[in-house]
Amino acid sequence: MQPRTYHVITFGCQMNVHDSAWLGAALEARGFAPAELADAEVVVINTCSVREKPEQKVMSALGRVRQATGGDARVLVAVAGCVAQQLGAELFDRSPQVRLVAGSDGLTEAPGAIERLLKEPDARLALCAFTEAFPEKEAAPRRSAGPSAHVTIMQGCDNFCAYCIVPFTRGRQKSRATCAILEECRQRLAEGAVEITLLGQNVNAFGRDRTGDGTSFFRLLEQVVALPGLKRLRYVTPHPKDMGPEDVAAFGGLPTLCPRLHLPLQAGSDAVLRRMRRRYDSAGFLRLVEELRAARPDLALSTDLIVGFPGETEEDFQATLDMMEACGFMSSFSFCYSDRPGAAATRFPDKVPQEVQHERLQRLQALQDRLGQRWLDARVGGETTLLMEGKSPRQEAAPAQDEAGALHDEDWQGRDPYGVPVHVPLSAGVDHTGSLIPVTIVGAKRHSLVGRVVPASR
Repeated sequence: MQPRTYHVITFGCQMNVHDSAWLGAALEARGFAPAELADAEVVVINTCSVREKPEQKVMSALGRVRQATGGDARVLVAVAGCVAQQLGAELFDRSPQVRLVAGSDGLTEAPGAIERLLKEPDARLALCAFTEAFPEKEAAPRRSAGPSAHVTIMQGCDNFCAYCIVPFTRGRQKSRATCAILEECRQRLAEGAVEITLLGQNVNAFGRDRTGDGTSFFRLLEQVVALPGLKRLRYVTPHPKDMGPEDVAAFGGLPTLCPRLHLPLQAGSDAVLRRMRRRYDSAGFLRLVEELRAARPDLALSTDLIVGFPGETEEDFQATLDMMEACGFMSSFSFCYSDRPGAAATRFPDKVPQEVQHERLQRLQALQDRLGQRWLDARVGGETTLLMEGKSPRQEAAPAQDEAGALHDEDWQGRDPYGVPVHVPLSAGVDHTGSLIPVTIVGAKRHSLVGRVVPASR
C-alpha cells in the first residue's frame, strides 16, 4: 500500500464513468495519485443497479479488493453509486474494509469524506440521503485532454417505468442550473475539448422539474451550440414521450448537433409497452422516427431493448423484431428482463422462463447484427469528417499513398458524426488527436469502418 494513492473500479453507464472520472480528478486535486489496485490506499467501487445481478458483482469486486490488498485494514474501501444507494450501511457488514458508502447524491461529498476517514481510521460514513436540488460537484479539471468531454445536465427520473430501479437509486429528477452547465462546458472547451455530450437519465425533460430554472432542453441546446470552440454536440438519453417538436427540429436547425440519437424503444408490442408504463405506443414511436428523419434524413438511430418482459408472448416478441426492421436501428443495447428491487414488475405474474428469454435474445441480436452491418455497408464510398481520438487499437486501416507516393505508416482511429469508429492511415510522427480530418469510407468491418484521407487538392 502506498499512501495518498487511489484506484477506482467502475460498473455501468456513461454517467458512472463520468462520475468516476470526476472523483479521480477531485482526489488528484487533493494530492492523491492513481495506482494499481494492490498498491492503492483508497479503493472506490462505483456501482450500477441496472444490469443483472448487481449485488453479486459488487460482492465479487469486494472479494477482488480483499485478495489484491491481502485484506489490509488500512486500505479504505468506498462503495459508491446505485448499489450503494440501494444497500446503504448494510455494506459495512459485507466487508470490514468498507468504510464509506456514498449514494448517488452523496458522491459529491466523497472526496472530503475520504480525507476525513484517512485521519479517523476507526470511523465509517454512509452518505445516502437524497438532496433537494441537483448535487453540484466541486470543479475539477479533466484527467484526460482528449477531444471529447461529458457534461451532466440532470439526474434522476420521475417516470417509474415498471422494470426500472433508477428513481429509487438516482432519486427523482433534478435539473442542474443552466449557468453551471454552460460554465462547465466553457471549462471543457478551454481544456481542449471540441465535442461535448450532455448526460442525464431523461435529458429532454430537463427544466420541467421543480428545480429547473425555466430553461427548456431545446433552449439549453441553443445556448451550448453557441459556445465558441464547440464543433460537435451530442446527448443521451432522451425519453420518446418527452421529445417535443423543438427537440425534433433541432436536428435540422442546429448543424453542430450530431446526426445520431439513442432513442430507447424497450419493446415493440403495445401490450408490453403498456405493462412497462412507457406511455407511448408503437405507432407513436414510428411517427417520432419519421419526424426525426424528416428533420435530418441521415439521422442514425440506436436503441435499448428488453427481451422477455413478464407476459411477453411470441407474438409480442415478433412485434419488437418488426419495429427494429421498421426503424432501421444501426445498433442497440439488448438484455433479458430481470427483477429489480422496488420496481413494479417484480410483482407481475407470467414471468418468461430464462431459456425462452435467452433464445429470443439470440434471435434479436442476430437481427441487429444484420441491420447494423447493412447500415455500415451503405456508408462505403461516402465521405465524412473524423474527430481523431488516438492511434488505432486494432490496426485495421489499409496502407494508402499520398500524392507524392509516400506511405502513411500509422493507423489512427477517429469517430464520424454518427459516433462510429473509423480507422484511417495517417502520417507518422504527428499527434493527430483532436484534428478534424475529411475521409472517404473505403471499407466496412463488423462494428467499425475503414477510411482514407481525402486529398487536399480536392
